[in-house]
Amino acid sequence: MERNEYEPLVRNLLEHLRRCPALQIEDALKFLHQSAFGCEHLVTDESAARASIVREYGSFEDCGLPRVELLDGEYCRVSLSWLEDGLSPDTLARIFFLSAKKEEGGRARLLELLAELRTLTRQGVFPFEAKALEEALARWETQNFCALHHSDAFRAAYRPAYRVIARRFAEALPLFCEIDRRLKNGPLVVALEGGAASGKTTLAGMFSEVYGASVIHMDDFFLRPSQRTRKRLEEVGGNVDYERFEDEVLAPLRRCETVRYRPFDCSTTSFGKTVTVEPSRLAIIEGAYSMHPYFGDYAGLCVFLDVEKECQKERIERRNAEEVAARFFSEWIPKEDAYFERMKPKDRADLVWSVKKNGR
Repeated sequence: MERNEYEPLVRNLLEHLRRCPALQIEDALKFLHQSAFGCEHLVTDESAARASIVREYGSFEDCGLPRVELLDGEYCRVSLSWLEDGLSPDTLARIFFLSAKKEEGGRARLLELLAELRTLTRQGVFPFEAKALEEALARWETQNFCALHHSDAFRAAYRPAYRVIARRFAEALPLFCEIDRRLKNGPLVVALEGGAASGKTTLAGMFSEVYGASVIHMDDFFLRPSQRTRKRLEEVGGNVDYERFEDEVLAPLRRCETVRYRPFDCSTTSFGKTVTVEPSRLAIIEGAYSMHPYFGDYAGLCVFLDVEKECQKERIERRNAEEVAARFFSEWIPKEDAYFERMKPKDRADLVWSVKKNGR
């Protein structure tokens, strides 16, 4: 987790205290336990997790806690209020389950956080008596720092109803909600359009992980050498083999048939092994040119990832060798930008997702 030397390790706990002045010592310890261990101790069965979410949501009362509250680690709390926006219990249970990984360094991280809590309590930053905190920590250590419950005072004041999930899922919660709403009407095809290094492949992989979605990459359909005529290379949006993509992918998708195609590898200028994609509840088409007007309105949900130029440049330079990065800036990105300007996929998208250097 990035921070500078002037930021406390427990800065999110401090913000939590500001919002929730009824916070007790056990609530602070629970916050730090979740920061260090996430939800590894809570999830053993996905179906049981779903049933618990449904049961708790039945008596849910929104008392103003944040919809997403960052913990002091790689996790966050997400309110059950997301279910009111269309997020399904199945999706939340799946995300919860996928977030429950074993944290090998959890105990060391917890001890580090507790040391800072002690220091700030002695300095009067937290409204706890130092002696009471030490006694609570001594008792907790004899219990091997087990998971804790919220205090009665905290429950009475805020009626907490949330699940702890990995932060990587949290930013995409509005997209999960939108997908779940549209899946109620039947199978769905999602187009993820956007510039280089905007996170399309990562997001598609997340949807595959959560929904078991099929993912088809536009990068598998770039032009073969014989197609790279001067006329085609000068065509706005012509940098992709849209004819083959239409015939081999979209035509069978529209007929709800099995898709079979051979990815074209630009580095070897040859076709790879045949990829078979069976009809599924959710299919993701990811990559630049996935919303090319040539394809018509094939997708039930179109998402444009609008990457900030500074963020794009930093990502490309970090991920690629210098000579490859140079080609992005001199060749591929200008072609994408010309296509975005002429074909305006951002204006036609159902959702525009801003991608910035320091988060959305």
